[in-house]
Order: sequence, then structure tokens, then C-alpha cells
Amino acid sequence: VLGVFGVGGLHAVTAVLRRSPQAVTALWVLQGRRDQRLAQLLSMATRSGVPVHAASRKALDRMLPSVRHQGVLALVTPDSQATGLHDESALLPLLTGIATPLALVLDGVKDPHNLGACLRTAEAAGVTAVVVPKDRAVGITPTVIKVACGAAQTVPVVGVTNLARTLASLADAGLWIVGLTDEADTSLYEADLTGPLALVLGAEAGGLRRLTKARCQQLARIPMAGSVESLNVSVAAGVALFEAVRRQAR
Repeated sequence: VLGVFGVGGLHAVTAVLRRSPQAVTALWVLQGRRDQRLAQLLSMATRSGVPVHAASRKALDRMLPSVRHQGVLALVTPDSQATGLHDESALLPLLTGIATPLALVLDGVKDPHNLGACLRTAEAAGVTAVVVPKDRAVGITPTVIKVACGAAQTVPVVGVTNLARTLASLADAGLWIVGLTDEADTSLYEADLTGPLALVLGAEAGGLRRLTKARCQQLARIPMAGSVESLNVSVAAGVALFEAVRRQAR
């Protein structure tokens, strides 16, 4: 569970203030910075009653050492709207009542930059929910939030205890489960991507785990023409999600 944590960067901080201002306990900005984008951010903070403090770049770097904060940092409490993180009990309600739900399931992505990029892609593709395991995965960190550029606050991210069991529940709810693996015989462009869908992608190195793969109803691969064996998980997610969106729009 996240404690109070820092969110850095103009896009990410703006998204938190817009979506969940009650979760922001304080805003820290670079001393002496004056520009229109910052003025708009400060106006939002003032309207929401968020205290604003000035600090040196060195102090901001100490507060959020792993993130390029752009001179703007918000301290945020662990609110699901602020972090995008939902309990697994919220997953099926999120997917019901939608004609064609689209879920992105990430099996153990450990690189925060990759997860942040996946969330940004998922938001652009109109994904209903992103599913991640609670263990053996990166979780929602300040770096993830920064890289996601606001998507971490708009796409519901559901942490689950048992990914294989969750996939079975999604199948029972009527979603077609398609796993991406370079071992598959079927091309992504031949796979069934119409209707309610869950796309399952594996971790950066190991790919889909055995139990995860066993719960997929269809396995597909992205055809590769060059000598590179596989794509970065966020790139693969983009290829697969937008192919699904294209197919469902027909």
C-alpha cells in the first residue's frame, strides 16, 4: 500500500489536481520559476486549497530523486483516484455495463518506465482497465506516474492477488482472453480481437508465465520482419491495443 508519496512533472501534477485535489497535501515548486504553465497549476492549487511552497532545485531533487520533476512536485495521499490503483473487487464492476470492454493485463512488468508507458498507451487506446499482479511487479510508483503523463490518474489500474484466477473470472464474465507470445503460431492480425477482450502481455524478459499462458483462450504473436526477436512491452501493448481498436471499429 502506498503511503504519502511524491508526484513530479507538470502533466502528472496537473492530472492529480484536476482529478483528485483532495488527495494533494502540498505543492512544492522551484524557487524563482515563473511561466504560464506553472501559473495555471498554481491557480488550480489555490482554488483547491492546496498549500504551495517554494524550494531550491537541490531540495526538490532530494524529495523526488528518481523522477525528472520539472520543478513541480506534489505530495499525495494514497487515494485511488490520485494513483489510479483499485482493489481487485472493483474489476468486474468496471467491465460490466460496457458494450465492448477492453482490458490490458500485464503479467509481472517490473520496469516503472515500461509500466508508465503502458498506462499512457492504454489511456490513448480507451482501455477500460489495466490489470497487474500485486506481487512480482513494479506497482504504481512516482516514476510510473511521471512517465504515464496523467494516464495513471485516468485509467483504472487493478492490482490482483492471483492473475490466473483473475483471467478465469474475466473469461466467465464474457471477455475473450488473448495472450501475446512469440511462441504462438497465430499472427496478431489473424487473432479474434472483436467483442469484449482482454489482451495479456508478459514481463520484459520472461514473457507470459506458464499459468498465465494456460488461462489464455488464444495465443498470438506480433510478426517480426527484422532481426530483433521481441518488442519492448509498452511498444507491443501499443501495437496490440490499437489493432484491437481498429478491428472493433469496423
